[in-house]
Amino acid sequence: MKNNIGSKRLVVGAGYGLGEFLAQRATAVVMVVYTVVLLVSFLTGSNFTYEGWAGLFAQTWFKLFTLATLIGLFYHAWIGVVSIYQDYIKNIAVRFILHTASAMWLVACAVWSVQILWSV
Repeated sequence: MKNNIGSKRLVVGAGYGLGEFLAQRATAVVMVVYTVVLLVSFLTGSNFTYEGWAGLFAQTWFKLFTLATLIGLFYHAWIGVVSIYQDYIKNIAVRFILHTASAMWLVACAVWSVQILWSV
């Protein structure tokens, strides 16, 4: 039986990075703040039409805030998906394919989101 204590401890899995932990918490805070701003805008606004929402999203500060939130959302999702793959998918080839497919999907969603956001 191996000695798995102290400096000889075998560290496995994806959950040993402080950076990923802090990044997920920071992106979660950005998403919560954005949700609060969006709810306050919705509850205090009187123009509940398409023109009212388009007017809100036409403002540069709101577009930039939405863009930052979307980037945070995609990065948050990437960290979570990679952690799940590293913890549960043991075959390296399958994990690589899933990483690649997930990265392509998230980049495509990000590009599409930017296209939608800046077309308003």
